[in-house]
Amino acid sequence: MAPAPKPTTIILVRHGTTPSTGAILPGRAKALHLSERGQAQALAAAERIAELTTKPVAVYASPLERTRETAAPIAKALGLRTHIARGLLECDFGKWTGAKLDKLRKLPEWQSVQHSPSTFRFPEGESFLEMQMRMHQAVTTIAARHPGKTVVCVSHADPIKAVLASFLGTPLDLFQRITISPCSQSVVVLGHGSPHVLSVNSTSSLTELVIQ
Repeated sequence: MAPAPKPTTIILVRHGTTPSTGAILPGRAKALHLSERGQAQALAAAERIAELTTKPVAVYASPLERTRETAAPIAKALGLRTHIARGLLECDFGKWTGAKLDKLRKLPEWQSVQHSPSTFRFPEGESFLEMQMRMHQAVTTIAARHPGKTVVCVSHADPIKAVLASFLGTPLDLFQRITISPCSQSVVVLGHGSPHVLSVNSTSSLTELVIQ
């Protein structure tokens, strides 16, 4: 019998702050770059990840500018290049893309977004369930490429929240209870058996994490 593949450690990093963070729903809009604060957050994330004794062997990012700009200093600190993974993309918010959050919160549909997301599809866009399945497939595929290694995946808040909910066995309708801050890192170990979530929404050192 062939030995089981060695587990892979995945470091999920949300992109840094942009000029519109917290004000609009950017979705997949192009030409949205990191703010000065976001650039500083990305550098800090790179420093935290570079401290690891076991260095990541690959860096993946969603195709959008803000994730690639966050991944760049991480890859540089590790002496790697960034691989683009479309599966790590932000949710497709359809007609809601670029809308102001204060206006969206007044819509009756917003209650579904917050309390029953498994039933909701964005107008002319993606459903939360499709986003979760896409993100889960992307992360598990990346993990399978690097058995026994550590990998960085730079993505967006909702996809990271959704895939963490999947790994934790949390219903999608409760995934909004998970907070993912700009340039936070969440760490999960994937291999044979159940996933092990080691850290969620951390902006502190990763060196104290112990993989059992």
